[in-house]
Amino acid sequence: MLDGFTPWPKEFADRYRERGHWGGRTLGSLLRQRAAATPEAIAVVDGDRRWTYRDLDERADRLAAGLHGLGLASGDRVLVHLPNIAEFLELSFALFRLGALPVMALPAHREAEIGHLLALSEAVAYVIPDTHLGFDHRPLARTVGQKAPALRHVLVAGDPQEFTALASLSAEPRPLPEPDPSDVALLLLSGGTTGAPKLIPRTHDDYLYNAAASAAVTGLTSGTRYLAALPVAHNFPLACPGLLGTLHAGGTVVMCPHPSPDTAFPLIARERVTVTALVPSLALLWLEAAEWADDDLGSLELLQVGGSRLKAEAARRIGPELGCRLQQVFGMAEGLLCYTRLDDRDDLVLDTQGRPLSEDDELRIVDAEDHEAPDGEVGELLVRGPYTLRGYYRADDHNARAFTEDGFYRSGDLVRRLPSGHLVVEGRIKDVINRGGEKVPVEEVENHLLAHPAVLDVAVVGLPDTRLGERSCACVVPRGTPPSRADLIAHLTGRGLAAFKLPDEVKALGSFPRTALGKVDKAALIRQVSA
Repeated sequence: MLDGFTPWPKEFADRYRERGHWGGRTLGSLLRQRAAATPEAIAVVDGDRRWTYRDLDERADRLAAGLHGLGLASGDRVLVHLPNIAEFLELSFALFRLGALPVMALPAHREAEIGHLLALSEAVAYVIPDTHLGFDHRPLARTVGQKAPALRHVLVAGDPQEFTALASLSAEPRPLPEPDPSDVALLLLSGGTTGAPKLIPRTHDDYLYNAAASAAVTGLTSGTRYLAALPVAHNFPLACPGLLGTLHAGGTVVMCPHPSPDTAFPLIARERVTVTALVPSLALLWLEAAEWADDDLGSLELLQVGGSRLKAEAARRIGPELGCRLQQVFGMAEGLLCYTRLDDRDDLVLDTQGRPLSEDDELRIVDAEDHEAPDGEVGELLVRGPYTLRGYYRADDHNARAFTEDGFYRSGDLVRRLPSGHLVVEGRIKDVINRGGEKVPVEEVENHLLAHPAVLDVAVVGLPDTRLGERSCACVVPRGTPPSRADLIAHLTGRGLAAFKLPDEVKALGSFPRTALGKVDKAALIRQVSA
């Protein structure tokens, strides 16, 4: 059992096995079984590269052997910092088979986030591309490596310079012990609600159920061609149903290096893509681009939209303007997934964020005193179930606050439930800004801004934005001359923050409105800066 992992209580684990949610299979076996059934079917397309299921299966075996020869073992953590390339799948399945745990970093992460994740996970290896979208990851690896005593290897997809080329590790396959399906298979990132992100342990049993049940609800088949447009280290494009659900169904994953219409639309036309997933801000961008683009999008059958709430007026445009069906998705890397169903009434698809994936998802909607809220009233969503975590990795103090005594996860999301069981997301109680589906942890950004010599006090708030859903505004009480946005951006970038965490606006104020307890009244502050 991985140190720092909170397992499900035995009575719940037994129930989930008895009801068929947990099938006693590993994520590595998912690819193995599909490769045996349809070896010549195309598993992944990445530019001009087309790997069959046999190719991907053999590549994963050879890389697992090479990683084992490098000294990696079951239970070791490996920080994976790759973009949407075929090597992401090759590496992930190699690690699943080895029993080592991929820690899924996002392409936008930089020194602050990577340094934190290396320290928290005690990763022994860090996997990067040589360059991606103009950013050279090798200097980043040199910098963070100096502060990560557990780190032994930097592996590079591409030109390794002084590091190790990922491609050089391919070795003759060797027998490896099969991981226990109840073991942790990977570590996902939380949205980061209080400072730096936390790690979410997902087991082979629960994550395979997550992907397979999602594939069924989404109607994936062997004819599915899934465009991986969002960064694949996110839970949504990874397993909701995403890459893993597509491979489980025997379909084809088409890697998309960037979700912009200029990149995605030609791929949809060329590869006859049938399904993809976007956040609302990208869905709006695609709707705008579809008016002038001449790419043939006729193969697209289903667009999933999640990550934040899609407004009804935008939802109504999906079918007429993109020529495909809409599926709204509400969920979290911590577990619970809600989907509108393919046979739902139009009003439910347009106006709700779906209903729970599993009949064993247990939901409570509570008020501030943890009393049950009647259906139709807004309250905080609490959940437990066969694929919802029982504790963050190595976070005992936070877990004591984030979970009830009987194991319900406090999501921080404010929802109301309709008689049909569908949820409508009304906001959140967590201090995090949902900027186009990326979660900006307010406290972390504020702490970095307070280190600027011209900043006396700071409060970061989210303001409504038609494109992003929310944009971030740094409200600053300055020391003397107010710093410009350019000053603060340079400061934050220099401290290694990801680009999506940089404030979209900066407002200089003489003071902040306060509550009776002396805390910054952020609701009043939002009204003030929005006026």
